[in-house]
Amino acid sequence: LEITPVKEEVTVTIREHSGKVKYDGEEKTVSGYDVVSISSKLYNEKDFEFSGKAEVKGTDAGKYEMELKAGDFKNTNSNFSKVKFVIEDGQLEIEKRTVKLTSGSDSKVYDGTPLTKDEVKESGDGFVKGEGASYDVTGTITNVGSKANEFTYTLNEGTKAKNYEITTEEGP
Repeated sequence: LEITPVKEEVTVTIREHSGKVKYDGEEKTVSGYDVVSISSKLYNEKDFEFSGKAEVKGTDAGKYEMELKAGDFKNTNSNFSKVKFVIEDGQLEIEKRTVKLTSGSDSKVYDGTPLTKDEVKESGDGFVKGEGASYDVTGTITNVGSKANEFTYTLNEGTKAKNYEITTEEGP
């Protein structure tokens, strides 16, 4: 008596896990995978082993690929001679935080002295705790009229611009 291995190729489709989070200054992790399909009813998840690392980590805003390889999976069932592993990519995506910086507004009746408003308000998602910016508000007006309350900002040490989508608005 002789039984020979199945000659038809078996395709095992693996989907890496994915995740999307907003930047918060902490390391994030996505791990694991799912078996999406197996082309033969006779073959199952117990018929192969995984020897890679199904994990991706990141801290800063951006996309991080898990990068499993077909070679990370090995057929362990001798009844099947041709097993192909197909990987569907997964990733960790860390989104930038939105921060809107708006200089203060003020008004007064003309009195011959300059009007200034040394204030910048943060809105949107805001900066992560321990991160932020310093401001130099230079807007001033002495005579009747209106003028934008100009300012510049400098990110504090340890605050990375790539983690934020920063917009500015000058108050009148």
